[in-house]
Amino acid sequence: MATNSRPTVVLVHGAFADASSYAHVTERLLERGVNVRVPAVPNRSLLGDAEYVASLVRGIDGPVILVGHSYGGAVITVAGVEDNVRALVYLAAYALDEGESLGELQGGFPDSKLASALVFTPSTLAGNDENNPDVTVDVEKFPEVFAADLPAGLAKVLAVSQRPLAGLAFAEKAPVAAWKSKPAWGIVSSSDTTINPDVERFGYQRAGVEAVEIDSSHLVMLSHPEEVVDIIVKAMDATSE
Repeated sequence: MATNSRPTVVLVHGAFADASSYAHVTERLLERGVNVRVPAVPNRSLLGDAEYVASLVRGIDGPVILVGHSYGGAVITVAGVEDNVRALVYLAAYALDEGESLGELQGGFPDSKLASALVFTPSTLAGNDENNPDVTVDVEKFPEVFAADLPAGLAKVLAVSQRPLAGLAFAEKAPVAAWKSKPAWGIVSSSDTTINPDVERFGYQRAGVEAVEIDSSHLVMLSHPEEVVDIIVKAMDATSE
């Protein structure tokens, strides 16, 4: 039985990124004395990634605030049904409905610049299955599409250090939607060219997410870490016992 009443914040990264994308947010949370975990999500399938995060959550003694960026929002939507999860925080993210896939949610809106920047490569991890390639963002297009408001040097580093997303993740349907039973907060990146901001707005409104809009690129946690920390702390305060 959980005995630790201090919440642990679990930061879930998205596609084409890794745990380092939360570096500025992690540093600020630690300075505030917040318990933080930043797992390296495999990015191999929505269901597998959600189970990976859920298993980590189950091993935490006490309440958890799940934070998901981009594809990580879909992951926490599924993993967030764990009993000790108190709240969800979406950052420029997909808030899927039960029975919905990433492709289905995106398909209802005009494409962003990401659509023409994706690169599909046969994946040895998937046995070179042509139906399940590794998906990345073209290195030359990455800074403009993904990180337009970050320093050019950092954007170039991020471009060549991407964690691919397996193609399967776009088609898998969320079996549950944690926002149906857990309170949620979120940030819309209004200058996002990776996810159409209207996709974020639609998902949040449907899920009852208490959202704010920030004039940011997709990587809002790197370009606006203070605002991201503020909304995480707001979720922590609102759900503290």
